[in-house]
Amino acid sequence: MLHRFEARYHRFHAGADLLVLLQQRGAFGGERILPLFEGAILLLKLAADPDDFVEARLEPFELELESRPGVGSFGHGRNIELRPGAVKWRVAGCFPYPARLFVARMRNGTIAPAYPCSLHNVLYRGPMNRNEFARRRRQLMRMMGKGGIAIMPTAPVRIRNRDVAYDFRQDSDFYYLTGFAEPEAVAVLIPGRDQGEYILFCRERDPEKEIWDGARAGQEGAVAEYGADDAFPISDIDDILPGLLEQCGRVYHTMGLQPDFDSRLMGWVNELRARARSGVQTPQEFVALDHLLHDMRLYKSRAEISAMRRSARIAAGAHKRAMRACRPGLMEYEIQAEFMHEFHRQGTGTSYHPIVGGGRNSCILHYNDNNARLNDGELLLIDAGCEYDYYASDITRTFPINGRFSAEQRAIYDIVLDAQHAAIDRVRPGNHWNDPHDAAVRAITRGLKRIGLLKGTLSRLVKDGAYARFFMHRTGHWIGMDVHDVGDYKVGNEWRVLEPGMVMTVEPGIYIPPGSKGIARKWWSIGVRIEDDVLVTHGDPEVLSKDVPTDPDRIEQLMQAA
Repeated sequence: MLHRFEARYHRFHAGADLLVLLQQRGAFGGERILPLFEGAILLLKLAADPDDFVEARLEPFELELESRPGVGSFGHGRNIELRPGAVKWRVAGCFPYPARLFVARMRNGTIAPAYPCSLHNVLYRGPMNRNEFARRRRQLMRMMGKGGIAIMPTAPVRIRNRDVAYDFRQDSDFYYLTGFAEPEAVAVLIPGRDQGEYILFCRERDPEKEIWDGARAGQEGAVAEYGADDAFPISDIDDILPGLLEQCGRVYHTMGLQPDFDSRLMGWVNELRARARSGVQTPQEFVALDHLLHDMRLYKSRAEISAMRRSARIAAGAHKRAMRACRPGLMEYEIQAEFMHEFHRQGTGTSYHPIVGGGRNSCILHYNDNNARLNDGELLLIDAGCEYDYYASDITRTFPINGRFSAEQRAIYDIVLDAQHAAIDRVRPGNHWNDPHDAAVRAITRGLKRIGLLKGTLSRLVKDGAYARFFMHRTGHWIGMDVHDVGDYKVGNEWRVLEPGMVMTVEPGIYIPPGSKGIARKWWSIGVRIEDDVLVTHGDPEVLSKDVPTDPDRIEQLMQAA
């Protein structure tokens, strides 16, 4: 069994040194404590086999671990002094024996109290840290201004069947501001409140229930671990929240998302209004919280981009695994199982139900049965991504089930790939949201005309939308905490201008279902989509999902080498 670890420490003071201590219990029960420094290569002997070592290299943001058999010595580097602003550090990896990491500050030769990292927190916290969530809250409260109050409930627990609930997944907006993953909580932000601007209502600690359902943060944990200025039991919200509302003139809330909570909120406001004659003030204005929050979420921070890169790398690894595993005679769900295995072994899950469609099923855009047999000579289209620390990836690849494209499959594939390249090249600052789609449309129309599936002049075919018979969806969407992420596509009546920090998918496709009238049979059941996650930068676009090949020759080589 591999024991994963991850530790972070932030906000080092200028002049402080980073000191990471690894406490390792070995195969024979002995312990050692070793320091890790930036640039260090530390070879850790972890098993009875003299050739079994793990190499650890410490760098800003991440510590990569890999197997290094045959190495028989230890080495480590020197202390480094952190510069102002160099505040985001993370080390992560896995060992075959239980280990604990400590991160400490060292100033003037004295080691400050170390920060332990428990394995439970490792598995569920990911790279985001309290400072990231606090920064987001401060940004939102600056936009709200004094006199406003933001009220946000968690996602509800939903029953799957009888008394079995679906796996709980926190509301994206709530998690974006709090990092708090428990149900039955309400976050409240009150800019300028003297007693504290961030209040969290959450469940109380309950040892008996925690035996069944796991640990709860409770009010102490909400303050100590999640940065709340104050915390109250969720059972006391009816007594406390009306008093907080009384101090504010504007209420920021997303109406319509949870009707039951909307009714409770209006009940608190009406309770105050009923006491207006006694001098009680009531909110005079309701403002859509999602309008402010979703525009914030559209621009990804460095920490968010790091999480999305990781999400894309994991998903890319799963796609390559599926290409190697694919062969005629398997079932679609067997290929889906390769994705689930890879995601789970990386500590993640799916960001949406995977689409695994072979043959005619590749032409069904939202196909999700995934239960047909994979036939020799047909294509397999897989649209699958994972969710890492609440951030989604969304990747689609299409490849031949037997490892070799036919002439017709290759012709359609090349058109789609040309369209994707043209669209990605338009993902640049200053261009409009629709520019990548326009580029893909022209490339697809040109290609379909070249192979005889469309007839006429290019300009007329584009103007008439002749391509839509084969390419009937948009070329992309925003992606972030949600697969189809938040953010307006138009501002006023104009397409939104692309800016650095935005992340979008680019996914052109061509679909020719069986029985297509006027289309030669040799083209039937060819469905091709190629999708990548693309970051808008100050320069060239960055394809986050580049680790899984799109070049058809490379795909064939990868499959045949398996």
